[in-house]
Amino acid sequence: MKADQDILETILIDSCIFPSTTIPDHLSSLIIVMLYDFQDRKFQTRVLSDNEESISEVQEVENLLNSFKIKLAAALARCRIKHDALSIYHILPETVRKQELRASTLPLYAWINTYKISPEEVYSNLKRRGYHKVKSVLHIDDKVFAVDQHCYDVLIFPSHLKNDLINIDLFKDYKLIFQDKSRSLAVHSVKALLNMDDDILMVNTGSWYTVAHMSVLTNNNTSKVFVCGVQSQAKDPDLKTLFTKMGCKNIEILRELFINIESKDHRLQKVKVILLLPRCSGLGVSNPVEFILNEHEDTEFLRDHSQGGISEDKLHILAQQQYEQLTHAMKFTKAQAVVYCTCSVYPEENEAVVKKALEFQDLGNKVQPYRLSPPVLPLCSLKEIQLSTDKFFRMEPSEITNGCFISILTRERDPSETVSVKDVLARAAAKGLLEGIELGKSSKREKKKKKSKTSLTKAATTDNSIQMKIAEFLNRETKASANLSETKPPLPQKNTAQVGASSQTRKPNKLAPHPTVPTFMKSTCPSRLRERQAHFMRPRPEDRMVALKPVEIVLPPVFMPFSSPQGFRSQVPAQHFYCRWVAPKALVPTCLPTPSLARKGEKPKDDTPSSLLRPSRPWL
Repeated sequence: MKADQDILETILIDSCIFPSTTIPDHLSSLIIVMLYDFQDRKFQTRVLSDNEESISEVQEVENLLNSFKIKLAAALARCRIKHDALSIYHILPETVRKQELRASTLPLYAWINTYKISPEEVYSNLKRRGYHKVKSVLHIDDKVFAVDQHCYDVLIFPSHLKNDLINIDLFKDYKLIFQDKSRSLAVHSVKALLNMDDDILMVNTGSWYTVAHMSVLTNNNTSKVFVCGVQSQAKDPDLKTLFTKMGCKNIEILRELFINIESKDHRLQKVKVILLLPRCSGLGVSNPVEFILNEHEDTEFLRDHSQGGISEDKLHILAQQQYEQLTHAMKFTKAQAVVYCTCSVYPEENEAVVKKALEFQDLGNKVQPYRLSPPVLPLCSLKEIQLSTDKFFRMEPSEITNGCFISILTRERDPSETVSVKDVLARAAAKGLLEGIELGKSSKREKKKKKSKTSLTKAATTDNSIQMKIAEFLNRETKASANLSETKPPLPQKNTAQVGASSQTRKPNKLAPHPTVPTFMKSTCPSRLRERQAHFMRPRPEDRMVALKPVEIVLPPVFMPFSSPQGFRSQVPAQHFYCRWVAPKALVPTCLPTPSLARKGEKPKDDTPSSLLRPSRPWL
């Protein structure tokens, strides 16, 4: 491309632009590239759209070239005759000509500003204007559009429709914004890593449209977008006006350069993802002039594009700057991920920088180290899958897109930490997987856990009283069973054996002096009773403590084994048995259930009929 550069410089000298003008030396490269673009447009003035930003340096060079338009056309004609060429294009090297050919067919990419309009409304608006939706816009001369496979909010248009599109209201009102796809890929990679309330730090953003796109993607979150390196306060009114027109409200501008910001800055304590768009050679871009102007890239690289490459010294300087910025981003202890994106095709600016930063990262801090993570963007073709086998996302320059490189670094998960349900739901909501579900409500499992904890606490407070009641109940039943066993008349041998040998070894205690007063017999085994009480009173371990529920305990009948009629069993009280002496002279005790004595303070009646007191005994 050195020969082509010499031709352009010759045209500038022949037209008397050099050295008579007062253009600064650092704009020499810009003049050369814009001269090439100027002659390619047949020396017609470039018309700015309403939403296109005007750059003072570019405007100054354009005014200069327009003032020398006639002299430049004459100098170009003499140069073509001298080299026997139809145009400068035929003098360009083969690589540059292929690049120009790709640029001429490269589709237009525009993202939807969902602050102001929904995708469905955009589709309807375009259809009313005669556009129809297709799967691919390649080699189609009609008014069509397609939805990008990697970014759901990005539309693709054929390149020949640009003049028609920039004049419609969708673009004038900042509802659709033209931008290179590589920037949309970068911000979508960041969005996939965000939780609901995570902040983002953007470094070297270039175009402010990239910042606005990031703000739009976090519309449903409470995130803040921090942008560093905006040192000129003169741009503040213009930036605020632009963001207001686009509806962006969560953007905060930092004056400091990124390399000078401390990792412990109090403003950035909620920053979880850092988007790093370092200054790069940009040789993966097919239309360098438009890209450099739109993305506010360094105009010094226009000369490199015109030569089809970059010198080793300049490449080494760029790689060192990229490495320093990446390692500084990895020092932010609160951050959990770094997205690194370039438009370069050189491994020295891409894989080499990332691998070096991972190899020499500082492991002295009490944080988990970074590791290389696979792409979070969908891989839509076999070629993309093959290019991403080493966990890097690459797009080679082609007829449908510019070149792009994206690497994602995430911190290794701390094994001692567990991911909360809130974080999982927030990540799913950020990816659009929880549409229509409110995150403010706790899950059923959480409610169940809270309920079980509450019941467990209540059970712990009432456990002692319940156990005391159980012990009291068992004490009464033990006394009653002991009394019944001692006062029971002799039974046949087969029934006595079924009742058990324990009742045969017990002796009746001393009776009460008054024959008509019921007497409760004391148990002859107090030690066994105390053991049973101690067994039920023993406290449970706290981790196994459960809530006790009332349970009906059915004890085996002691005085009427296995043969009572069903009707009589229904009359037997479940909890209390009382003994009454009917014939005190014979000293033959009879055990009878007496429901009428269950009321407290009521004395037994002597004239109770024997038919009510003495049940039938068919086994006798």
